[in-house]
Amino acid sequence: MNETADRLVNIRLLVNLMHIEPPIWRRILVPHGITLAQLHDVIQTAMGWENSHLHMFLIEGNRYGVPDEDFEDPLSRIHPESDVRLHDVLDHKEQTFTYVYDFGDDWHHELVVEEILETQSDRRGAYCLDGARSCPPEDVGGPFIYPEFLNALADPKHEGHDHYTEWMGDDFDPEAFDPVSINKALEFMAAHWRTGDDKSLGLH
Repeated sequence: MNETADRLVNIRLLVNLMHIEPPIWRRILVPHGITLAQLHDVIQTAMGWENSHLHMFLIEGNRYGVPDEDFEDPLSRIHPESDVRLHDVLDHKEQTFTYVYDFGDDWHHELVVEEILETQSDRRGAYCLDGARSCPPEDVGGPFIYPEFLNALADPKHEGHDHYTEWMGDDFDPEAFDPVSINKALEFMAAHWRTGDDKSLGLH
């Protein structure tokens, strides 16, 4: 361990895609000073989504995301995610919150704070520690359509087989999980985060 390294506070999160069996999940480590907007980018990369739809976080009864300036409803107010850092809203082990992606397909991710860790480290970015299975294709229809999609791909006699193979191709592997590629993408992402003040990432 580098004795001169700054102390870094990390949050270890379990990300589980809800209403899917067998489970699709990721375990990630992120600096506790990143914004919710940056956490959104981490989740997209770790899960394998393409960031092509709207999203929001639901934390302790509040909504965070990208506000629509043309739609102001006090009852469903969206707080700007770029203004909120993890340490402002996550402060204890076993705290749970929700990340919703694609309001049409309605993918809900449950996130659980597994640990809040203070370490000496040179790492300034996020890291995918573990996980299982590929996330579903974009626009497949949601968690209750996805099993039928898999059945159709696997069964040449299924009435939807030709449709889905023409749309998706025959190289989709629902069991695929490539942490090496994920972490390369996360490392590239972190290099482009504007750190300015290291305290913003939880460094002391």
